[in-house]
This record gives sequence, structure tokens and C-alpha cells, in this order.
Amino acid sequence: MRNLLYRLIGLEINQEPKIILFDSCNAASDIAFMLGGDRDDCNGVAIDKIDEIAINTAANLIQAKWCYPGASQVILDRLTTDKLLHRYAIGDRYFHNANLRCAELCNLDLIDINLSYALLNLANLSHTNFSKADLTAAEMTQANLSDCNLSESILLRANLQNVNLSRANLRGANLNYACLNNANLTEADLRGAKLSHTDLKSANLDGAIY
Repeated sequence: MRNLLYRLIGLEINQEPKIILFDSCNAASDIAFMLGGDRDDCNGVAIDKIDEIAINTAANLIQAKWCYPGASQVILDRLTTDKLLHRYAIGDRYFHNANLRCAELCNLDLIDINLSYALLNLANLSHTNFSKADLTAAEMTQANLSDCNLSESILLRANLQNVNLSRANLRGANLNYACLNNANLTEADLRGAKLSHTDLKSANLDGAIY
């Protein structure tokens, strides 16, 4: 009964900290210090109570952007290839919600990069090594992923409509609930890939290896 009364007056007992995401690891560290939160190992901050005015004020001070986990809006301005490669070179792997539409990211090593919820529509990613990359729910329609190494990558719920994945290495990749409608998978290696509830309608699987 007491628990019910607390909830009725807007107090929650044993409330779990809320997580908010920032556009860089450094921003998350600064915000955690300013708001008394706990930063995780990447760009997330756990705080006990969400006060958007305080968060926005702190974020504006360091010119950072933030969102809630899983938010569909882009929290980064368009991310240039040079900036991404610079951040990756100094050890940053977290690019949640990054705007990389039409980016040229060919012939690169981006192992273990996190591009979950990123916009990669029309991007040219051919011959790039995305082994163990996290591309959860990434928007990748009409992207060129030919000859990519996506082994052991996470493409859960990714939108891969009309994507060119010819000769791609998808061994052990998680493609559960991904949309591969009208994708080109000719000669792709899908051995060990997870394909539960994957939409392969009209996909070209000529010469693909299962």
C-alpha cells in the first residue's frame, strides 16, 4: 500500500538510473562530472533523475548533443570521413546515431566500430573491414557494401533494402529481423549467419554460400 501511495504522488521506490547518450566519449565524461552522473565505458551517462533543462544547459556549455537510447533522430551533424577516421584512430569506437549519408568509406579497417542507429544511406563502404561492428538498426538503404568483411557483425533490425552486398563476408553475422528486401547478395558468404525473421524478399542470392 505504501508503495502505491508513493507512486501516486510521483515518487518511485528503488528507481533505476536513467541512461542518456552523448555525441562523444569526452562529452559524456564532462556531463557526468557536471551533473553528478556515472559515465559508462563509452558515450552513455547514468543519472538518477532526468532534468532536461539541466542536461541541455550542461550540453550547451560544451557544445554537445544528446538523446535517449534508441532515439531515431540524428544527434550528430553530418560526420565527415576525416573526423570519423581521426576519432577512430585515437581509440573512439562509438558513433551512435551518426549521420554518414553518402559517405565515402572504402578500403578501410573499421573493426569493432559501433554505428548503431547510424544513417548510412547511399554510402560507399566497399572493401571495408567491418568485422565485429555493431550496426544495430542502422539505415543503409542503397549503400554499397560489396566485398565488405562483415564477419561476426551485428546487423540486428538493420534496414538493408536495395543494398549491394555482393561477395560480402557475412560469416557469423547477426541479421535477425534485418530487412534485405531487393538486396544483392550474389556470391556472399552467409555461413553461420543468423537469419531469424530476416526479410529476404526479392533478394538476389545467386552463388551465395550458406
